[in-house]
Amino acid sequence: MEFHKIANIHNYEPLIGSEAVDRILSKAHRLNDLHIVHINSTFYGGGVSEILSSLTLLMNSLGIKTGWRVISGSPDFFAITKKMHNALQGSDYHFTRRKVQVFEEVIHENAIRMHLNHDMVVVHDPQPLPIVAHNRKRGPWIWRCHLQLHDPHPQLWEYLQNYIQMYDAVIMSLPEYRQKLNTPQVFFMPAIDPFSQKNRELSDPEIDERLSHYNIPVDLPILVQISRFDRWKDPEGVIQAFKIARKEMPCTLVLLGSMATDDPEGAQIYESLLKCQEERLLILSSQDSALVNALQRRAAVVLQKSLREGFGLTVAEAMLKGTPVIGGRVGGIPHQIDDNVNGFLVSSPEEAAARIVQLLKDDRLREEMGRKARDSVLKSFLLSRLVEQYLDLFSSFRSNFSLIS
Repeated sequence: MEFHKIANIHNYEPLIGSEAVDRILSKAHRLNDLHIVHINSTFYGGGVSEILSSLTLLMNSLGIKTGWRVISGSPDFFAITKKMHNALQGSDYHFTRRKVQVFEEVIHENAIRMHLNHDMVVVHDPQPLPIVAHNRKRGPWIWRCHLQLHDPHPQLWEYLQNYIQMYDAVIMSLPEYRQKLNTPQVFFMPAIDPFSQKNRELSDPEIDERLSHYNIPVDLPILVQISRFDRWKDPEGVIQAFKIARKEMPCTLVLLGSMATDDPEGAQIYESLLKCQEERLLILSSQDSALVNALQRRAAVVLQKSLREGFGLTVAEAMLKGTPVIGGRVGGIPHQIDDNVNGFLVSSPEEAAARIVQLLKDDRLREEMGRKARDSVLKSFLLSRLVEQYLDLFSSFRSNFSLIS
């Protein structure tokens, strides 16, 4: 039986150079006695699971035993953690003892099942956060927060800090998300895997096949937004921008979304958007990575008009493919898009519509922005950079912890 070839660090050499590959291999070699585990709340849907899927494989290929565990929970639990997620990004939150009890009991149950005796543990986002309280540390525990911590709900944040202070380090995506914590904070921007099904090179016939399979018309320029069905992604604002822009430049809009197991609001938002669907406005729900790839490559313009965004991996994914992106001026998006250089930043549907029209009218501008977008991703947002940051962080702990052999 022939297995799919899994990318290793040597595959990155044409993209990052042999010197960088040798440096990463040397750092990994010094850590190849470690057993590390990552914990999050879903195997699919959203950027965290995509990063972990590729990150854990690449770490293992470097000789570092790296596992990935996912917490389980009731619909009630995930409804509560979704509200927590929203509150950490600025929404209101009704803090009750019942919610705390459900949250803590489910995490305690997960802790009993997981048997976490690893050398290092990396816990992602608020859903599994309290698991640190139920384990004896063998080595460092790290909390990795992927959210846009701009204005977290004060009472909720005060409660969560009781657990955060049990960790040995906190990783956030950007320095502007820094919080007043005694726990040391470091900042890693997310990154993408250029060899994943979503990002690998596709031929024109392969792209045509995927678009045809989903009955996506290609006779007019295609606008695309790809994201979870989440109100912070502002799908209604994208639709409004499309309807303004098409009055001047006929085009097709495809909103492609997915629903993660830890996000019970996704199905409701998807159902509400279906009411907007028409011949030139397609609302699709699919976990088809090849379709994502095909749409990002064939699109004239990709949008990510978020209202809150911890980082926004779909921006980097589209930019890697040489497609210009119009993004919301929030969170991590301005760290990827240099406004008017490799894409556009906007703050309203009207602004987005104006930029859509500008790009659709100017083939040369689309090509130039797309080229600069791809160059910026190759320079700053490949998974090899993120792996090296983790290796450096793990190395920094070796002098501070006596790991049990």
